Amino acid sequence: MSLYDELVWRGLIEDVTSLELKEKINKGGLTFYIGTDPTGDSLHIGHYSTFSMAFRLKQGGHHPILLVGGATGLIGDPKPSAERPMITKETLDHNYKHLRSQVEKIFGFEVVNNYDWSKNINFIDYLRDYGKYFNLNYMLSKETVKSRLDIGITYTEFSYMILQSLDFLHLFENKDCTLQIGGSDQWGNITSGVELIRKKTGKEAFGLTMPLITKADGTKFGKSEGNAIWLDKEKTSPYEMYQFFLNAEDSKVIEYLKRLTFLAKDEIEQLEKSNNENPHLREAHKALAKEVITFLHGEKALEKAISISEKLFSGDIKDLTVHDIKVGLKDVPNFVITKEYSLIDLLVEHKIASSKREAREFILNGAISVNGEVTEEEDYAMTKENALEESTFVIRRGKKKYYIGKFEK
Repeated sequence: MSLYDELVWRGLIEDVTSLELKEKINKGGLTFYIGTDPTGDSLHIGHYSTFSMAFRLKQGGHHPILLVGGATGLIGDPKPSAERPMITKETLDHNYKHLRSQVEKIFGFEVVNNYDWSKNINFIDYLRDYGKYFNLNYMLSKETVKSRLDIGITYTEFSYMILQSLDFLHLFENKDCTLQIGGSDQWGNITSGVELIRKKTGKEAFGLTMPLITKADGTKFGKSEGNAIWLDKEKTSPYEMYQFFLNAEDSKVIEYLKRLTFLAKDEIEQLEKSNNENPHLREAHKALAKEVITFLHGEKALEKAISISEKLFSGDIKDLTVHDIKVGLKDVPNFVITKEYSLIDLLVEHKIASSKREAREFILNGAISVNGEVTEEEDYAMTKENALEESTFVIRRGKKKYYIGKFEK
């Protein structure tokens, strides 16, 4: 299977500006770029789909450039529903440094900042050298602009297309970059850049877009949607990422395997068969988690994520650190312990049981475990000496209900 055909099979190509791209991608040797604005200090899983596409092209003999938009980030790509909030230059600079470090470490791409060539362009030159090549009707026909006309769009946002086209022209002239790739929502910006290059130089450049990665209901993964899975493990731990993929919708897991992993076609087809015949085994989900986490964070991070997952599921948390427990039980009820008292009193005071009678029944029936150990002592002393790291108690009621109590400092 050729590289281009594999990309099609993986569902990674939505639109191309020319059918010539198939031969060029299969041949290798293209310099291409992918852009992102530094609106955050980490990439997320929505970015990972497109960035792993760039990595595949790199493996196929092409040279990738990541453009981080220090200039375009100050403007803001038009959103479908509202104007993006303005970000300060200091925040953008902070984000740029973090993104550059992250991308260089994970993917090994060359990184450039469009602020470097945009900052000295004066307004008259901007209008004469670039603005005159953009027909107003052409710009209004672009989906990102058209979707905002009813509710209004500012001139600042409207200019974003010109700035991004200027980027493509700059890289075309200075780095022999002939291809831009991006998510399907960037089609209008990409084709505008192709047109600007044609009008200014008389030469041809190319564009390619990929479908956005979504959940089964069609919603995107991203920070503006409030469900970002970050590539920075300090923002989304390997354990949280493992759980995210382990609980991915069955109807989407094979798509994710194709788009987010580098497993071969026959391996994915075998996992698809397992997912159809024995979905309860979660083999496809586990393979997805393994491949992505190992690529991003290494095998040790994967092993630790699996260990935390297994120990929390079984309730055997004795060997976990308080940090690991907090990561794994991030969303369970938390409370502050202000005094040392008995287990039965703690259960009632913090509403783990509705009364002393119910608390006593829970304890005597073996339904309560403290720090991974089932206890049938209602007078068990909830003291710092008995706490994990002299600070924390993990209470488990039944098989699934966890609570974390921590002594106040």
